[in-house]
Amino acid sequence: MSPQPALAALIRHVRAELERAGKSEAALDARLIVEHFTSTTRTDAVLDPERAVTPAQLDAVRAAVERRMANEPVHRIIGHREFYGLKLKLSAETLEPRPDTESLVELAIPYVREVAERRGKAFILDIGTGTGAIAISLLHVEQRAHAVAIDISQDALATAAANADMNGVADRFEPLLSDYFEGVKDQRFDVIVSNPPYIPTDGIISLQPEVRYFDPIDALDGGKDGLVAYRAIAEKAAEHLHDDGVVLVEVGYDQPEAVEMIFAANGFALDADATDFGGHRRSLAFLHKR
Repeated sequence: MSPQPALAALIRHVRAELERAGKSEAALDARLIVEHFTSTTRTDAVLDPERAVTPAQLDAVRAAVERRMANEPVHRIIGHREFYGLKLKLSAETLEPRPDTESLVELAIPYVREVAERRGKAFILDIGTGTGAIAISLLHVEQRAHAVAIDISQDALATAAANADMNGVADRFEPLLSDYFEGVKDQRFDVIVSNPPYIPTDGIISLQPEVRYFDPIDALDGGKDGLVAYRAIAEKAAEHLHDDGVVLVEVGYDQPEAVEMIFAANGFALDADATDFGGHRRSLAFLHKR
């Protein structure tokens, strides 16, 4: 490799290195790393393949490749990722939002819109907001919605607030330090959403290194059976819902029936569900039987 390779050659070189290391998405990772650290785009690589890469840019790319070789996810290396068409910053204490969670957003949108149409406003509670991905996506789609986004991590809340500001919804987004409903007191909401931790404790060790070592453990570990968070939400949700309110949660691929039973035991009935890209029932919506 020459000391100062051209842009397209650098992308090819990084891709080859990552392929040799067995990275399954080497082509995408290479493009994202090189584009980020050279401040270029895919179009630049096509229209100006011989663009010079500076020594400083090359050093940054090399350092990023070393991090990727050590299993750090590419989006953590570049510091952001796209979710539901929005750019979101990541931090050490935020779960990296995955495409499967977009099914929860899609399932929630009709409920949020229906309330907004009927009342002029819709109030959302996002439990365990992390990057703010779910709440921010809903606020971006429905301009009449307002969200309280809770988390037990100040770092996550700061990241979520920055993402809300970056995506133009900060005036309708309230970050709040709270363990489940503890900090919301007697507030009631139209829509409660959550992508809670749902991996059984013993299953953490079998996760891919990119997840096990780089996503925050508190956002992954759902207790011995993976269902602790669902019990906590189901037991208190009715106290914080308007009479026609809805609770929507993401679940593990093998958990829908168990989560339905938990909510049924607390007076809720399944109203709708949505599948992820793999065809698994990933998101569930519950109404309370008053």
